[in-house]
Formats: sequence, C-alpha cells, structure tokens
Amino acid sequence: MSDLDVLARTLYGEARGEGEQGIKAVACVIMNRVHADKWFTGHIIRGGQKIPNIAQTCLKKHQFSCWNKFDPNRKIIQSVTAHDAIFRQCLLIAQLAISGELHDFTGGALYYHTRNIKPVWAKNKTPCYELKHHVFYREV
Repeated sequence: MSDLDVLARTLYGEARGEGEQGIKAVACVIMNRVHADKWFTGHIIRGGQKIPNIAQTCLKKHQFSCWNKFDPNRKIIQSVTAHDAIFRQCLLIAQLAISGELHDFTGGALYYHTRNIKPVWAKNKTPCYELKHHVFYREV
C-alpha cells in the first residue's frame, strides 16, 4: 500500500466522525510523528539508510488503534473505497499532508486520544489542542 492510501485509511479509521478539522488534526499528528524520528516513527531502508516513512509510521504496531488486529475499525478501513464521501475527503487531506501543504495547527501534537477514554499517559498533561471528541498533546 502507498503512503497516500495508508494515511487516508488511517485518517478514516481514527477521525471520520470529527469532520474536516478533526481529520486534518490527526493528519498533523501523523506527519509530526514521521518528522520527529522517535520510537514511534516507522522507517524504510533505502540505500542502506533508515528513512522515516508515512505508511510505516501509521502501521507501526499499537500506534493507531484502527490498524490493531482485533479492532472493529480495521475491517472498515480495509474495505472502504472512494465511493464513500468521507474517505474521499481523507484522500484529499492525506494528499495535502504528503505534499507539505497542510499547516500544523495542533501546536506540534504527537499524541491524542478520544474524550471517552482516559489513558494513563495523559494524566496531568496539558493538551496543546482540543476538538469536540479528541484531545491532543505535544509531549507525554
């Protein structure tokens, strides 16, 4: 799968109910992770060098729940097509992100969670951006 396809499917799985702003916010997190080159950044090897990679970052184990083996979203994101209007929107936002045309308005967010869960890693952390259903953090 291409970077565009994996990124769009990740956006669809993680933020399809958040509207355009929420989809863009998750795209910002993914791109921030790719460029952070930390433990959560996926890589490909090219010419003997480790190069940060969008698809590998999205697919890295346990990073985006929609790709987890038993997550109900996984089947949904694997079967969605461009006939779905929200997926088409995810494809367009993914293209903006890949081309560098998506401005990071999240304040450098690298992490997020939905408001209906309270992960241990977010305890006593200050969000750098908030949306209706998601809370974003720069560092945890």
